[in-house]
Amino acid sequence: MKNPFKIFNKYDIALWVTSVVAIALSFALSPSRNYLTLISSITGVSALMYIAKGNVIGQFITVVFAILYGVVSYYFSYYGEMITYLGMTAPAAIAAVISWLRHPYNNDHSQVAIGKLTKIKAIVILMLTVAVTTAFYFILRELDTTNLIVSTVSVATSFIASCLAFFRSPFYGLAYGANDIVLIIMWILACISDISYLPMVICFALFFIYDVYGFINWTRMCKNQNAEIPQRNETPIEPETPKTDVE
Repeated sequence: MKNPFKIFNKYDIALWVTSVVAIALSFALSPSRNYLTLISSITGVSALMYIAKGNVIGQFITVVFAILYGVVSYYFSYYGEMITYLGMTAPAAIAAVISWLRHPYNNDHSQVAIGKLTKIKAIVILMLTVAVTTAFYFILRELDTTNLIVSTVSVATSFIASCLAFFRSPFYGLAYGANDIVLIIMWILACISDISYLPMVICFALFFIYDVYGFINWTRMCKNQNAEIPQRNETPIEPETPKTDVE
């Protein structure tokens, strides 16, 4: 694999630095500071930056983020988020690591080969989403989860996004973008009770930007990859020169 930092251009670096500064400022302005939310937020935007470039390192970092975010969610009784990220997002990221490493573009692991979302895959994802979301609703209700309905919707959008990331589809960005909107609402509600969760609001607002950027960038990568598919290099067969009898 090439130098993992060389895949970023100056605009990518500027976006990441701006994100870190925004998260740090929200943390500094919070009257009750939660260092775990700060660390998890920075970890999250770092993961999404790599994922937006189609680099498998992003999935490795996502595993770390899922663990940190699960702990943060536990402390605010967002059990749906905790179970989703520890029991689904982290394993899905590990599965995505395997999938992405097995499908590098042009044998270069710095960029994954974009996959095609077929109708069969879409139907399977939809059916699994309905089943998983229904099961989670009753589990979260029994756990007396804070903001149950919003948490349940978050499970659905997160599951769809994880599946699309596993299948290497550009639409992962749109699904995660929808999930980001749900999470922004969830953590705004959390901030009403404890303002120390403000960095999480900023974190997922930034996530939304990264996921939209990821969709745009993956769409561009898909076009480039399709345009660069090597054509079959067949040597033309020259017609034989008819033999003439020499008397």
